[in-house]
Amino acid sequence: MDLTTLGTLLVGVGAVAAAVVTYLGKRGENRTTSWVAEIDQVQEERDGLRSQVVVKDARIAELLEARLTDQVEIARLRVKVVELGGDPS
Repeated sequence: MDLTTLGTLLVGVGAVAAAVVTYLGKRGENRTTSWVAEIDQVQEERDGLRSQVVVKDARIAELLEARLTDQVEIARLRVKVVELGGDPS
């Protein structure tokens, strides 16, 4: 085997190695891009859920306020029933 053949073989092996490294690098890049897209999607879903929680919390606060108003009205009516000579139970 002369020097030219050996050089050609080494160039061929180098080309194959470069192709393998490029392939593996591209796979890693694609995987990273995929993960970034997944993380972005999860963050968007999280933000949507947070806004839903804020709306539900506001509704709960509104219902609690209405309940308190109703309890005050019930107490007022019980006093009125007693004043009129009835039994509030």
